[in-house]
Amino acid sequence: MARLPFDPGAFTARLTLERAVETPDGQGGVAVDHVAFDAAWARIEPVSAARPQAAGAEPMTVTHRIWMRHRADLESGMRFRKGARVFVLRTFRDPDETRRYLLCDCEENER
Repeated sequence: MARLPFDPGAFTARLTLERAVETPDGQGGVAVDHVAFDAAWARIEPVSAARPQAAGAEPMTVTHRIWMRHRADLESGMRFRKGARVFVLRTFRDPDETRRYLLCDCEENER
């Protein structure tokens, strides 16, 4: 597969990486919290936006592609944070299979 022509200088967004941590809630379930564990430079590209009707509220979901340097510790369900904005990691892949970059499909929900 051919190498993608990509400028790493386009990584202009500093993102905090967060992973889910489950804590017993004392009633047989768990409380899920997210804890920061690292930071990375990335490029954020908005892809689409949708505003579905949900019980009278109108939350908006925006999907993004987030490019970053390759790393082996990502998992679906992790989050990226940029200030108050939160991007939930849905899927990720090595676009040219060279272990240089990752292309992450993420969702950002309006609060």
